Amino acid sequence: MRIASLFAFLLALVLGVAAHAQTAGTVDTAVPDPDLSNVLYLDLSTGGRVTIRLYPTVAPGHVERIKTLARQGFYDGVKFHRVIEGFMAQTGDPTGTGTGGSDLPDLTQEFSKLPHLRGTLSMARAESENSANSQFFIVLQPNFKLDNKYTIFGRVASGMEYVDAIARGEPPANPDVILQASLGDAPKPEPDYAAAKARLTAANQGATPPLPEGDLNAPIEPPAPQDQ
Repeated sequence: MRIASLFAFLLALVLGVAAHAQTAGTVDTAVPDPDLSNVLYLDLSTGGRVTIRLYPTVAPGHVERIKTLARQGFYDGVKFHRVIEGFMAQTGDPTGTGTGGSDLPDLTQEFSKLPHLRGTLSMARAESENSANSQFFIVLQPNFKLDNKYTIFGRVASGMEYVDAIARGEPPANPDVILQASLGDAPKPEPDYAAAKARLTAANQGATPPLPEGDLNAPIEPPAPQDQ
């Protein structure tokens, strides 16, 4: 009886730890999708590659939009223009002002029951639920006030330390950027992060031309999540 009780206790402990990790952990520990096209790589100026597992069964329209823009090189050189400590890091605006987007139509919302955990990727939008376009944010700390209000389309699987290192500000004085984005079925070679960071620093100080940015067509209203 004591052995059976001990086994039951250990099993409950293991399951409890696993549940806690899934709820409050820093990365997505679920079984990976075998389709590498549903893996997104963001190479950041903070010094490394962030690997993201996309959720095509949860938000198919939004995942397809992210994949389309990544393939086009839309996100290459785009700034993190709104980064709030303990909340989120927002990017995806080629103008770097919070007022830009792609020239593609806005998306119909695909809200789900998934929570906004640390490392979650969710689409930014304006007041309308159906105004998401290209901007998205990465959650720095769990924020369940955002649940069922913004479309979750993925979660960081590795490299969250590079997200944590993104410069804070609204906008940051010296914003970090997505050096390049690519998909798992056609990954781009990782860049020379040190050289890219040096060039970005010089650009922020006005010493060199800025890094190339994405398509500047058709600016839209600023899609910015509000921490209310």
